[in-house]
Amino acid sequence: MLYNKNIIVTGSSSGIGLSITKALLKNKANVFGVSRRNPSISNKNYHHIKFDLSNIETEYEKLNNLFKEKPIDGLISNAGTGKLDSLENFSPKQISEFIKLNLNSHIIITRILLPYFKTINNGFLIYIGSEASYKVGKYGSIYSACKFGLRGFVKSIRIETSLNNIKVTQINPGIVKTPFYNNLKISPGNEHDEFVEPNDIADIIINVLKIRIGTVIDEINLTSQKQIIKFKSKN
Repeated sequence: MLYNKNIIVTGSSSGIGLSITKALLKNKANVFGVSRRNPSISNKNYHHIKFDLSNIETEYEKLNNLFKEKPIDGLISNAGTGKLDSLENFSPKQISEFIKLNLNSHIIITRILLPYFKTINNGFLIYIGSEASYKVGKYGSIYSACKFGLRGFVKSIRIETSLNNIKVTQINPGIVKTPFYNNLKISPGNEHDEFVEPNDIADIIINVLKIRIGTVIDEINLTSQKQIIKFKSKN
């Protein structure tokens, strides 16, 4: 079902994006990975597009032209970064840059692909959100603003494209055991039931993509069984 499909994965070089990429390749899809770093993937069906999505507003046409070179079947919009802190510890520049990557890049890359998908009357859009899309926490004001904004955007696009045979899904994981948390004030727990694995999300995406034509999964929320969060010491 995914054989020879051309699928864009943003943030494909590590963490969730890398797991998604490997799962798609295992299912014989062609993956166009958009990231700043080229992951160590040796597969003829993987094609790396070196691009800094935090600059997508100024380099819009460059990415637009790259995508025109191949017929694209779908997008998995995953790229993002994390910073949890009190609002006063963000400079105006940091706030702007954070929103560019964690919200604007998802919207603009959709803007690039949507006219094409509407023209061919087909395609899929999958967005990796977060439990911060519907649940707020301490030090998460900017991060939650981006994720709440993404969720509103996805819900609107879902309605806008429903008559164009475009499937739109958002996946909202809780705390995932990836390098994402290396420089944050929180981290996953240590036991297997205290975090989500990147492969859990990749498996869900494969199942979403294999569902019958005409059925759409709007949104999936997943968390660890125990939902343990560790706060790191200041030392």
